[in-house]
Amino acid sequence: MVDAIFRIALDKADVFRSEMIARGHDAHALGFIALLLGSAAAAALGAWLVHRFSPHASGSGIPQIEAALNGELPPTPPRLLPVKFIGGLSAIGGGLALGREGPSVQMGAVVAHLVGQLFRHSTEELRFLLAAGAGAGLAVAFNAPIAGAVFVLEELVRRFEPRMTIVALATSSTAILVSRLFLGDAPDFQVVILSHTASATGPLPYAEDATWFLYIIFGAVTGVVASCYTRIVLGAQTFTAKFKRVPVVVKAGIIGAFVGTVGWFTPNLVGGGNNISQTLLAGGVVYSAIPLAFVIRFLLGPISYAARTPGGLFAPLLVLGAQLGLLFGAAAAVLFPHLGIEPEAFAVVGMAALFTGIVQAPVTGIILVTEMTAAFTTLLPMLAACFTSMLVVHLLRTEPIYDSLLERVVKEAHATSTDAKEV
Repeated sequence: MVDAIFRIALDKADVFRSEMIARGHDAHALGFIALLLGSAAAAALGAWLVHRFSPHASGSGIPQIEAALNGELPPTPPRLLPVKFIGGLSAIGGGLALGREGPSVQMGAVVAHLVGQLFRHSTEELRFLLAAGAGAGLAVAFNAPIAGAVFVLEELVRRFEPRMTIVALATSSTAILVSRLFLGDAPDFQVVILSHTASATGPLPYAEDATWFLYIIFGAVTGVVASCYTRIVLGAQTFTAKFKRVPVVVKAGIIGAFVGTVGWFTPNLVGGGNNISQTLLAGGVVYSAIPLAFVIRFLLGPISYAARTPGGLFAPLLVLGAQLGLLFGAAAAVLFPHLGIEPEAFAVVGMAALFTGIVQAPVTGIILVTEMTAAFTTLLPMLAACFTSMLVVHLLRTEPIYDSLLERVVKEAHATSTDAKEV
C-alpha cells in the first residue's frame, strides 16, 4: 500500500511540475528563474533528507539491500521509510531522471523487515522477508508481480531456494493484489501499432524468421550502449565525489538547477520517464527527434543519479532502451521494407536488452518488460537480443552496475564508520 500511494503521489507531482513549467513560460524570465530555484530546492531537499537522517536511502537502495543480505551492512532502520518517500517524491517530482522503483524497492524491504520484527521472526526469516519485500516493491512499481519475485532470486539472493521462492511469490502477489485496488490492473504501457504494415491498432505481430539477424545485431548494439552507460553512471559519481569540500546538498542543488534548465526547454524529457516510454510505444513520436532526445536522457540519468537523492535506475534505462529500439527499428524498416518490420517491436525488445546489458539480470529484464507491455509476441526476439547484449558486455568486461555500486556503498559505510570512531 505504501508503494502504491507513492506511485499515485509521484504521478500527481509530475502533473504539477508540467503545469508549473507551462505557467513559467507565460512569465518569461521570472518563470525561468522560479523553475531553476524550484528544481534546485527539490533536489537539495531530497539530498538533505538522505544526508541528515538516513545515508542508506541514497540512490536506488538495491545495493544497500544486497549488502544487508550479505551481512556487510545492517538492515536499514525504520526512519528510512519517510526519507525515501518524501525524498524520492521531491527529487523525481522535481524533474531528476530517476526511477520510482528505487524508493519502492527499499520501502518494500523496510516494511517487510518491520513486520518480521513485529512477529519476532528469526534472523534467517528476517533475511527472507527483507529480500521478498524488495521484490514486492518492484512488483508494485511496475505492476509486474512475476518480475518482482524473479528479481529477488536472480539479483538479490542469486540462487533459487525453495523457501525464498515461496516467500517472494507470496509477497509479490499479495502486494499486487493490494496495489491494484489503488492503481488498477492494466499493464503499465500500452503498445500501439500505427505503421504502414498494420491497417489498425492492435497487438504486435510475431517476428518473421528473416528478421532474427536484425535482433541479434540490435542486441550487440545495446550491449555496447549498456557498457558505456554503466561507465558513465559510475564516472558521474566519481566526479562529484572529488568535490569533497562542497556539501552534498549544494551539489544536489546544482544538479537540480541543471535539470530545471533542461526541463524549461524540453519539459517532456525530465522526470522518471514513464510518459516518454508510453509515447514511444504508442507511436506518438517523430523519429527525427529521437536522437537528440536519446542523448539528453543518456546524460541526464547519470547526472541525476550523482545527486545522491532517492531514486532508481530501472525506469530511465527502460526509456533509453525504447528510444534506441524505435530508432533502430525505423532504420531497419527503411533498409529492409520487404520484411514488414514494426519499429515498436524493437522498442519493446530494446527495453529488455538494455536492462540486461546494464543490470545483467536477463530473466528479470525479459519478464519485467513482458509484464509491463503485455507484448508476449516479442519473447523470442527478446531472448536473441538479450543473449547478444549479455555476451557483448561480458566481452567488454563490464561489471553489473549493482555489483559496482555495492562495492562503493560498502566502502563508504566503512569509511564513515572509521571516521566516527576516530572522532
